[in-house]
Amino acid sequence: MSIQAKAEKIQQQSAPVKQKKAVPKVEVPPEQVKYANLLLYCSWTGIGILAVTFALYMGGVITGYVPKTEIAQYWGLSVHDYLAATGAPTGWAWLSMLNHGDYLSLVGIAFLALLTIVGYLFLLLPAYLRKKDVPYFTIVVLEITVLCLAASGILKVGH
Repeated sequence: MSIQAKAEKIQQQSAPVKQKKAVPKVEVPPEQVKYANLLLYCSWTGIGILAVTFALYMGGVITGYVPKTEIAQYWGLSVHDYLAATGAPTGWAWLSMLNHGDYLSLVGIAFLALLTIVGYLFLLLPAYLRKKDVPYFTIVVLEITVLCLAASGILKVGH
C-alpha cells in the first residue's frame, strides 16, 4: 500500500463520523391531509376565478356598475358615503349584481371564503364524529357556527 493510500485511510478513520439528525416522524391524520389538499387546490382555483373575472371586467367584456373612469373619485369616501354616492347594494344584494364586472369579481372572493366552511362540514366534522373525538368535533362546530353567523350579518363589529 502506498504512503498516500495509508494517509487517506488513517484520515478517514480519524475523521468524525457524520451522523444524521433524527427527524421526528409526525403522523398527520388523513382528514387533515384531505383538508390541506382542499385548501391547496381550491385556493388556486379561487385565484384563477379572480384573475379571469377581473380580466373580463378590466378588458371591457363585462361593464361595471360603477364605470371605471369614475372609480378614482370614490376612493377617498367612507363606505357610507360611497354607498350613498353610487347607490351600490349592501349585504348579500351583491349577488343580484353579477351581471356587472365589478361585482362578478367578488365571486372568487366568496369562493375562497367558503373553502373553510366546506372543508369543516364535509371533511373534518364527519371524521371527528366517526372518531368520537369530542374536543376537535366541538371546536369545528363552534368555528362553523361563528363563520355562518358572521357571514349572515348577525354578528357585526362596529356601527
